[in-house]
Amino acid sequence: MLKWILLTVAVGAEVFATLCLKYSEGFTKPWPVVGLGVGFLTALYLESQVIRMGLPVAITYAIWAGAGIALVALTSRVLFADPLNLAMLTGMALIAAGVCVVSVASHAQATV
Repeated sequence: MLKWILLTVAVGAEVFATLCLKYSEGFTKPWPVVGLGVGFLTALYLESQVIRMGLPVAITYAIWAGAGIALVALTSRVLFADPLNLAMLTGMALIAAGVCVVSVASHAQATV
C-alpha cells in the first residue's frame, strides 16, 4: 500500500514541478525554478523508492507519466486556460488504456 501512496505523491510532485516550469517564464523567475527543481527531484526520488519496493519499472513509469500528462493538461486548463479539446481528451484516454494494458501484461507475465 505504501508504494501506491508514494507513487501518488510522486505524480503530484511531478505535476507541481511542471506547473512551476510554466510559472518560471523561461527560468527567469527564481522561486518557480526552485519549485521545479524540488518537485522533479522529489518525484524521481519517490519513483525510485516505489521501484525499490517492488513495483515493476514499466508499471511505475507508465502510471507516473500517464497520470502526470492527464493532470498537467487538466490543471493547466484551469490555471492558464490552455486548450483542451476532444482529440486531447481522447489521447489521454488512450494513455490511460495503455497503462492498463501494461499493468495487466506485467501481472500476467509474473504469474507464468
